[in-house]
Amino acid sequence: MSDALLEIRNLKKYFPIRKGFFSKVHATVKAIDDISIHVNPGETLGLVGESGCGKTTTGRCVTRIYEPTSGEIDFEGVDLLSLDRKKLLTKRKSIQMIFQDPFSSLNPRKMVGDIVTEALVYHKMISKNEKEDKAYDLLEKVGLSGSYINRYPHEFSGGQRQRIGIARAIAMNPKLIICDEPVSALDVSVQSQVLNLLMDLRDELGLAYLFIAHNLAVVKHISHRVAVMYLGKIVEVTTSKELFTNPSHPYTQALLSAIPIPDPKTKSKRHQLEGDVPTPINPPKGCNFHTRCPKAMPICAQKKPADTMIEKNHMVSCFLFE
Repeated sequence: MSDALLEIRNLKKYFPIRKGFFSKVHATVKAIDDISIHVNPGETLGLVGESGCGKTTTGRCVTRIYEPTSGEIDFEGVDLLSLDRKKLLTKRKSIQMIFQDPFSSLNPRKMVGDIVTEALVYHKMISKNEKEDKAYDLLEKVGLSGSYINRYPHEFSGGQRQRIGIARAIAMNPKLIICDEPVSALDVSVQSQVLNLLMDLRDELGLAYLFIAHNLAVVKHISHRVAVMYLGKIVEVTTSKELFTNPSHPYTQALLSAIPIPDPKTKSKRHQLEGDVPTPINPPKGCNFHTRCPKAMPICAQKKPADTMIEKNHMVSCFLFE
């Protein structure tokens, strides 16, 4: 049995496109196309890639907001996809999610105290008489005043609203939190504060994060390991330090070369990618990246590359390393 807290194996999620009077399936969007990753206890795994590559869909499949097309999602040795509704509700206490937009993820008709304790009351983990004290403690833990429990979400700034979302996520004492671009909608000055809060909570509460982001500087700051995703597939997985010092996949190299250097005198060598990202409705045959890859070979257009371990804890899906 694996020691991983979360293990995703051969996960696929296809969305049918229906047209016509009888809603026949016209095409299929291959949002996630056979990926395998894992998250260890107390670890932060960064999941990065361009918009539309399937990062958020992966997170929502783990929480079963979306039902996967096929594959396995093991959490603490239990396949989440095999659980019925009652057993899933029990297991879900240990898996929470922080959403990208801190405003739309909070119910505007409810006060903050009710928002952060709603799940606790639903699962009968506290009584209604204990709500106020628990809400007070949760807000204090994320750096807000406990006196805010009777305010509504519209009375807060974006950074404060995201702290409320974090308080709601940690209320259930989870073991894993899916962070879906939790700082991308915030001001740069606030992003570091929220990231440091997440890291402090991780160390204090023993949390594991699946941290979804497109900002590589953010991922470098918070992640132990990083998985790079392109068009529904994982192309590289390694430690954060190894990824930023020795990127191996051509797509990873292009991503890292696009990071701005805060020095006008320093010129960075950009890895320019030609063409647009192919559609997930009709992905290229062979390697998904070969239509834009500067190092593409004839075999890249013929079959898909296998996952190759080029070093310990460093996997690359590319024919250059087979």
